Amino acid sequence: MNQVPPMLAPEHPQRLALANEIHARPSETLETPCRATYVAMLVEHRDRDRELSHLTDLCERFSVESPAPGSTHFSARMGSLKIKWERHGEFSGYTFVAAGISAEPFSEPPTFLLPSGWLAKIPGHTLIAAHAKIISSSPMTVDSAFLARHFGENQVIGGDVGGSAGEAYSDFQIHPDGFSRFLLVDSGFTPRQAGRMMQRLFEIEAYRMMALLALPIARRQSIHMVEIEVALSALTAELASGSGDDEDLLQKVTRLAAEVESGLANSQFRFGACAAYAELVHTRIAELRERRLPGIQPIGEFMARRFTPAVATCATVSQRLLGASERVARASALLSTRVDIARERQNQALLGSMDRRAKAQLRLQETIEGLSVAAIVYYAAGLVGYVAKAFKSRGFAIEPDFIVGSAIPLMMLVVLVVTRRARRKVRDDVREQD
Repeated sequence: MNQVPPMLAPEHPQRLALANEIHARPSETLETPCRATYVAMLVEHRDRDRELSHLTDLCERFSVESPAPGSTHFSARMGSLKIKWERHGEFSGYTFVAAGISAEPFSEPPTFLLPSGWLAKIPGHTLIAAHAKIISSSPMTVDSAFLARHFGENQVIGGDVGGSAGEAYSDFQIHPDGFSRFLLVDSGFTPRQAGRMMQRLFEIEAYRMMALLALPIARRQSIHMVEIEVALSALTAELASGSGDDEDLLQKVTRLAAEVESGLANSQFRFGACAAYAELVHTRIAELRERRLPGIQPIGEFMARRFTPAVATCATVSQRLLGASERVARASALLSTRVDIARERQNQALLGSMDRRAKAQLRLQETIEGLSVAAIVYYAAGLVGYVAKAFKSRGFAIEPDFIVGSAIPLMMLVVLVVTRRARRKVRDDVREQD
């Protein structure tokens, strides 16, 4: 009996994209024997469109359906060549696979099947280029002479991988043709397992190189950090001794802080990426399920001795920069506090001086007010005298001098009362404003 599927609520707009993400970059299925070439290009954002256009041109030459606009991965068979392209955050990886192997080791890579000049015109800068091949273990014995044919006099690194399903070898060296080399010996790989092993080896090389992009920056910053730490030590000692002008010290601290922050801004992204890529390298090595072969250093041990110290150097320089930033910030805060305290003392002294001046002005004002009272009474007495003289000239029996003399005490009392009320009113208004 057919059942009607239950109705779902409206889907999240990213549901399908997120569900398909884990299937976005499957490993290739590889049949033994075969050979492969991997190229990783550092591509700037402005070249992303050119990269896709260049890949589309290749598809058109082989009459293969082109990748859709905005694609981040693509795989197709072009005649006897299989191609796989993946776009990562900072780089793009190209894997080319062809069946069979050449008579001489790595002498006929799959890239020979590409149109002439196409590989050299890929947008970006080549960071990783590697040849690899998978051979069966049955008709031959892997010994030192066999490895020397593939890797010359270089030290060979490798081990048993995939739970004894095969062996992986490399010297992690760039050979005169510009490519590094990987050799997989198939003792029982399934086609899917062979593809995964090949992809892991390529990814170890890619992520290793991407992580080491931070090493030149770390070396430059390490030299600069010595100068910064010496300057910070001298500045801190000067700050502790109390010598020197605080304003001048604050300017020095500010310049030092700007240098440290500039170093952080120019390096922290690369250092963070280094840590992330290093973690991916260790993850891919663990996925190899490697076991030691007699007389050969395993890949995991080689990376622990040669790769991990470089990553640790980048992490150390990053921590030194962060530590210097924190110390400069503390010194700046301490010095700013000292400068603020000094300014507060100056402000207190200024306020004290202003207070003394205000009191002096008040005393002067009170003195002037006393003189003003006398002047007002003098002028008022003159007006009273004029009035008295006018009445006397009209025949009134009064003495102007007596009238003026009698009015002076009364006028003085009135002027004093009015002046004090005005002063009290001003003080009350000032208190209300405070």
